[in-house]
Amino acid sequence: MPVMLGQSRAIQAVRAQLQRYAGCDVQVLIEGETGTGKELAAREIHYASARRDHPFVPVNCGAIPDSLIESELFGHGRGAFTDAKSAQAGLIDHARGGTLFLDEIDTLSDKGQVTLLRFLQDNEYRPVGGGAARISDARIITATNADLERQVAAGRFRRDLHYRLNALHLRLPPLRERDDDVVLLARHFLDITAERLRGPARQWGENALAALQAYAWPGNVRELDNIVLRAYLGCDGPLIDLAELVAVEPAFASRSVAPRPVASEPGLAFGAAKLRAIHAFERDYLTRLMQQACGNISAAARLSGTERRQLGKLLVKHGIETKQFRPR
Repeated sequence: MPVMLGQSRAIQAVRAQLQRYAGCDVQVLIEGETGTGKELAAREIHYASARRDHPFVPVNCGAIPDSLIESELFGHGRGAFTDAKSAQAGLIDHARGGTLFLDEIDTLSDKGQVTLLRFLQDNEYRPVGGGAARISDARIITATNADLERQVAAGRFRRDLHYRLNALHLRLPPLRERDDDVVLLARHFLDITAERLRGPARQWGENALAALQAYAWPGNVRELDNIVLRAYLGCDGPLIDLAELVAVEPAFASRSVAPRPVASEPGLAFGAAKLRAIHAFERDYLTRLMQQACGNISAAARLSGTERRQLGKLLVKHGIETKQFRPR
């Protein structure tokens, strides 16, 4: 069964939610930024449920042409339209007894939304071209990287459909909210990459790990996986340190300064010492970054590969005034 990796409180809470949802056979709406693992979460719900022995059918709604939405979902009979030379089952038929996962649900057109809403009202449908009405027992799980409530408020998504899909709701946290999971995942992906490529085992250097932790990861877990692959392929030795990381991903160049050592205090707990070290690293890094960007937050965000809003929050957190770095 697929499992979401991580030890942070955020991901532990998500896993507990997934287990509860697996035992409650209704629609689930999963929201989260790109690359947070929405399909993985849907699969975990499916394979932890009583439906595990039946199909899990993933569909990208953005890839279904508007003119074919009914045929794709419900299937069609022979001669239902031009080139329909034989009958074909739809996605809902393929997911019989299992789970139909509709990703990027916010990309459905008005027609697609009406079609899906009509089906969800009583789980009844007819293949295009006629035939007897059928009842589906497939579970519907949907996902989006958009804020669907805002889409509804803006008139881009039907409120009644939102209510139907949102019986249970799950928000996946971005990687920047998952504490030390970056290190755990980076090491996991490195081992998996070596195994997949049948290459030698490699390890991360401390400076590389510090740089990975300091990054905001706008592409989340998927971006981290890609960075690990490039770093592995770009390294010849057993250790991937900051220099090797920068060589394959220039966005980490501004993270070339190692954190200043933090003096230990007698009796200071490991957790407290660790938090102090991270705080010192963040402040040192932000100060040097703003010096490089001459106090321009937008420029600093581009240099660091960080979202401007997130960078602003970090500056406020550390009490760093940008005006002191601006040319006079």
